[in-house]
Amino acid sequence: MQDSETKQGPAGWPNLKRRRVKQLCAAFNREDDPDARLRILEQLLGKPTDAHFEAPFFCDVGTNITIGRHCFANHNVVILDCAPVTIGDNVLIGPNTVISAAGHPLDPVQRNAGVFVEKPITIGNSVWIGANVTVMGGVTIGDNCTIGAGSVVTRDVPPNSLAAGSPCKVIRAIQPGGGDSPEARKD
Repeated sequence: MQDSETKQGPAGWPNLKRRRVKQLCAAFNREDDPDARLRILEQLLGKPTDAHFEAPFFCDVGTNITIGRHCFANHNVVILDCAPVTIGDNVLIGPNTVISAAGHPLDPVQRNAGVFVEKPITIGNSVWIGANVTVMGGVTIGDNCTIGAGSVVTRDVPPNSLAAGSPCKVIRAIQPGGGDSPEARKD
């Protein structure tokens, strides 16, 4: 798990920058042309990308997201990027996935005072995240992992793992290049 930072919510939240991000997300989600959507995604991220994100897509800051090469995100992905969210190369993200670097204290007095927690998220290379997965702040998912549909990832997942469940747990190791697919398995 990665370190977290606890902060007080700023006065006037959401601020002007966050409002601009919401406007860009709305423009992205209205746009039918893939090239125009890519240009809007690059504005959100503040850097060039070759990622393909389906609409709708939502994020909080945008510039806290770093995406590697050849990534695909299906419909209705939400990235709450108050802290850095790093996504490696060749990552597939299923529909209805939430990647949330944001959290709140368990103490209701702190929550009511507007305190929130920011924890970075790292998703390695060649990761497949199934549909309806939630990845919580502070988590690192290692290279070559598959996260099963409907999982809630609250702890780190080591490289080369098949993990699933709520909470998400490692089911078994994956052997990259070993023909490890449902069609190839005999068990």
